Amino acid sequence: MNGPSLDASAARRRYVTVCALFWLPLGLTIAPLILLFSARGMSMAAIAGFLAAHSLTAAALELPTGGLSDVLGRRAVLAAAGLLDLTALTLQALGTTPWLLGIGAALMGAGRALSSGPAEAWYVDTVQAHAGPGADLRTGLARGSSATSAALAAGTLLGGALPWLLGLGPDLGARLVEATSGVVLPLSVPLLLGAVVELAFVSYVWTALPEPPRPAATLRDVLRDVPATVTAGLRLGGRDALVRRVLLGAGAVGSAVAAVELLLPGRAAALTGTSESGAVLFAALACAGFVCAGLGSRLAPLTARLVGGGERAVLAGLGGGACGLFLLGVTSASTGMLPAVLAVAGYGLLYLGLGSAGPSQNEALHRRVDGSGRATALSVQSLATQLAGALAGLVVGVLPPGPLPWVLGGIALLSAALLWVRPAPARAPTAPEAALRPRAGHRAGP
Repeated sequence: MNGPSLDASAARRRYVTVCALFWLPLGLTIAPLILLFSARGMSMAAIAGFLAAHSLTAAALELPTGGLSDVLGRRAVLAAAGLLDLTALTLQALGTTPWLLGIGAALMGAGRALSSGPAEAWYVDTVQAHAGPGADLRTGLARGSSATSAALAAGTLLGGALPWLLGLGPDLGARLVEATSGVVLPLSVPLLLGAVVELAFVSYVWTALPEPPRPAATLRDVLRDVPATVTAGLRLGGRDALVRRVLLGAGAVGSAVAAVELLLPGRAAALTGTSESGAVLFAALACAGFVCAGLGSRLAPLTARLVGGGERAVLAGLGGGACGLFLLGVTSASTGMLPAVLAVAGYGLLYLGLGSAGPSQNEALHRRVDGSGRATALSVQSLATQLAGALAGLVVGVLPPGPLPWVLGGIALLSAALLWVRPAPARAPTAPEAALRPRAGHRAGP
């Protein structure tokens, strides 16, 4: 079977575009979403429940949908993810009851599960088909991560600014609410714009990501092959020490990000006095954070060279992120210029560190698996992030305000960083690759 005809440069450009289109709608929701839930009359406990529904749905579906991508193909699964996200964004933008908002959160989690591995797996498959298994991966992964951060930054800035701009005109926001019988609020508009972007994402994925021809997959093929790749993916996490470090690091990142996403919007709204102005401030902060993450990702290859390898780059990145969360924690109960400056510095350091560590972690993971199980392995990684994020969000939702939630996230990141102090035990890549290779006669993989 012949591989995709794209060369490495073309594959990298298309991978970067897919990353940007997929994450832009999510960026549009970051600033207004929690504030929109509050405007609908939802309590903080209910909001934490919505976030948990998102994360737990994603966690439950990560491995089955990762295996589905390895069986049916990357393009079809990515397109399905876009359609689920479109539906979820529409429900969250227009929903006024807890059950509708909860369904929207769960559908968004399902879309996240479907999307967690196929695009990156498609990129690695395509590059290795063109240049062989020794092809450079870190550069493309770093650029994709930078594109993700740039899309999140732009989306967050726009998503925070739109509700505020709607309120600048004479009663413009009020007229919008009245014209739609209260269903569309100014805070809803960024989510509806995100739904439009999802249409563009689905169209691009379907036309721009060629895959090698696959045998037609029947329902029996899917039911047979998906459980096999899921089981192999779980075995990989148990057998390989380096992969275990990647998974534990993913869980720590999920815990840290969950704390930030749940706590920071309210902190910004309390500082400014209103939801709309709080969304603008949070959007600016989130935009700066994603810029820092993109910069860290872009510099990941250089960081690895400077510190002496990818494992040390992960140590430095996660350790720096932990320091950033500690700064956010110690300033959470303080007011004044100096605490504000330290909090902003800590926020930037957190995302700079996470962005720097990500490409090196993922390159290490890709060196351990082959194309037949690559999306499954990425789904195991995303499973760790989502499950830890859901649990951390529930804990943060019931903790008293103050330094404790931030400090707990910092401890999680620091613990993950310390796992990389010593080099991982050497192991030939063929062993774990074989663990993910389907049995003879199976049709999984390109």
